[in-house]
Amino acid sequence: MPVRRPLRQLLLFLLWLALTGLSGWLALQLAQRVGIAELRATGMHRLELYGASLQREIGKYAFLPGVLELEGDVLDLLQAPDTPGLAGKVNAYLEQLNDRAGTLSIYVITTQGRVVAASNWRRADSYFGENLAFRPYFRDALDTGSGRFFGIGTTRGEPGYYLATALGNSHHTVGVAVVKVSLDQLEQSWSTVEAPVLVSDEHGVVILSSVSDWKFRALLPLDAAMREAFDASLQYNRRPLQPLGLQSMRELDQGARLVRLRGDGATTASVYPVSGRFLAQSRPLSDTPWTLTVLSHLEQVDQIAQSRALVAAIGAAFVGLLGLLYNERRRHLRDRLAAREALQAAHDELERKVTQRTADLSSANQLLQDEVAERIRAEATLRAAQDELVQAGKLAVIGQLSTGIAHELNQPLTALRTLSGNSQRFLERGDLDTTRVNLQRMAQLADRMGRITGQLRNFARKSSGAPQAVPLSRALDNALSVLEPRVAETGAEILRQTDGADPVAWCDGNRIEQVLVNLINNSLDAMRGQSAPQLELACAEVDGAALVTVRDHGPGLSEAAQQHLFQPFFTTKEAGVGLGLGLALSAGIVRECGGTLTGTNHPEGGAVFTLRLPLATSPPHIP
Repeated sequence: MPVRRPLRQLLLFLLWLALTGLSGWLALQLAQRVGIAELRATGMHRLELYGASLQREIGKYAFLPGVLELEGDVLDLLQAPDTPGLAGKVNAYLEQLNDRAGTLSIYVITTQGRVVAASNWRRADSYFGENLAFRPYFRDALDTGSGRFFGIGTTRGEPGYYLATALGNSHHTVGVAVVKVSLDQLEQSWSTVEAPVLVSDEHGVVILSSVSDWKFRALLPLDAAMREAFDASLQYNRRPLQPLGLQSMRELDQGARLVRLRGDGATTASVYPVSGRFLAQSRPLSDTPWTLTVLSHLEQVDQIAQSRALVAAIGAAFVGLLGLLYNERRRHLRDRLAAREALQAAHDELERKVTQRTADLSSANQLLQDEVAERIRAEATLRAAQDELVQAGKLAVIGQLSTGIAHELNQPLTALRTLSGNSQRFLERGDLDTTRVNLQRMAQLADRMGRITGQLRNFARKSSGAPQAVPLSRALDNALSVLEPRVAETGAEILRQTDGADPVAWCDGNRIEQVLVNLINNSLDAMRGQSAPQLELACAEVDGAALVTVRDHGPGLSEAAQQHLFQPFFTTKEAGVGLGLGLALSAGIVRECGGTLTGTNHPEGGAVFTLRLPLATSPPHIP
């Protein structure tokens, strides 16, 4: 018995440790799976947003090379490059177009590969006169009619995206037009996102990234043949293309995988971790051979999983401790019952002996003394048994208090679990002010992003193209909602005027909202720099038509602006601010709806644009 009891206690203790560890491990695995699943959903949303922003950035310039085919001087120069004075005229045209479009450079190439006109013809490192027949985008444009290529310029070493289009007449191709655009602005907007993002080309080379040190590094090892091909095409201008150090750990479904990125100590400071374990999610970009990858750091998932595993292990340990206390209490109760039975037996035996001694008065005195001594020993045994009962009662009270102790421990454990995930990173750094400021900024940015994305989603939805009854006041409200940040930035005062009932026009509501956004945005540009700008908006029904007027209090329209107001590529804004297509496209949209768009100067100053649309003959009820 003395040997079996310690062995049994040791086995119970080992079982308690095993159950505690198993509970913690299972909780860790479950919490990591749940955390990774939530992180994957967030990553898919980020992939869609980043992919849309990249496609939108490239799509702004996709039409530009083909526009050069509309310029007769460009085609004449490509057919007769040696015509006196023609190259200078085309150079000036390309220079002006490049300044307005905000591109890096625009140039045209003959079918033999020689650059005969370029927007940077004034600079010492101009492309003018170079032979670019070795460039892949030139060959693709001659073979298929268009070419797309990302590379580093051989003249200035400036990375960019090349858009090439074959130019020609009805009989044959006479040359290629090339537009080089910069994606630096998109990368700068990515530098403030919540997780690192990168774009790799068909060779696995990172060409765009929110982390500047990752650019022009290889995701996969490059063999000698591939590097020789790069040197021949000068796609990366002989950059070393060092490996990024991305190591795949485990493949998941739907193109996701767990990876590890080693830090080489030279990474630029970033708002998020750029080394360690990540959830990598990739998707191909349409119309390009590129792949967009979002890396979501697993640090927060691991911290939450570890805290939950710790809570589960502590809970299991506490339950096991309650079980051990319950078992110990049962053992003490059993010992107490045994002591009580022994005490009762001793009491019965003592009573029997006392009766026997009392009946036998003739017993010797020595026998009486012996009986007295034995009675004294029995009383000592009784007192010892009573002391044991008192101790067992104390243990019972401790068992009753265990539930209250468990409740008192649960509250700090819950608080620790809540605080550990939100403040551990900056508390470890001791940066309490940054923790407070970051939490405030996160709440403000979350509210603002939710409002802006909801407005932009409604505004950016694809139009059905079918006309319908559209209340013009509602269209104005939607346009102002989209431009709310811009109006707040300029401090403009919006004056709304409505004469009578709200006119209901028969048109495509989504596209008319786009027209109103263009007109209001132009009016805000015209009043730039004013201390108290005012914008007047009015809706009315005049002569059987629905009218919307947008009037600013700016300098008004010059005579040249009024003559070329709705012509493509005409703009009075600064170079690089716009392409001069907003009013031309707006006038086309209004014509398709059966209306007119006019612009003139107001008698009291400023410009006023009038949008005239047909009324809905039988407008339905609009709630």
